[in-house]
Amino acid sequence: MPLIDAVGLSLRESLYILVYRLNEHGLRERVKVIASGKLITPADVAWALCVGADFVTSARGFMFALGCIQALQCNKNSCPTGITTHDPKLQKGLVPEVKAVRVANYVGHLVHEVGVIAHSCGVKSPRELRRHHARIVTADGPSVALDERFPPVEPPKVQAAG
Repeated sequence: MPLIDAVGLSLRESLYILVYRLNEHGLRERVKVIASGKLITPADVAWALCVGADFVTSARGFMFALGCIQALQCNKNSCPTGITTHDPKLQKGLVPEVKAVRVANYVGHLVHEVGVIAHSCGVKSPRELRRHHARIVTADGPSVALDERFPPVEPPKVQAAG
């Protein structure tokens, strides 16, 4: 828990830095950036793509779709929803036929709505989202474009051997 609570940076802060450094050192084309960490909603996923993620993974969203209530008993074999337990009595709460539909609906709607956000920004695909497509609200209220707040860095020019 101390590492989770006190060490490292949140995705909201670190993704900018990572993409910036990869561009700064000319490595962006060689490294795929995978964003993960509480990216549950279409807006969260679109934000990560705008900042520079190549794709997004999300366990939490799928857990919620399964019915997770965050009882924090995953490691105790006593999950009340039956998701993270081997106890047959508790597993009865997890009905795969019902939960499969919920998970499929979650991912289907997530993909569709990220596409709607992308199209509303004037791009054909979410992969085309860039920083200038999004704005963030500052602490004092007004919004600012992501590319103004966190300017992208152009990769260094490669000089031809001559």
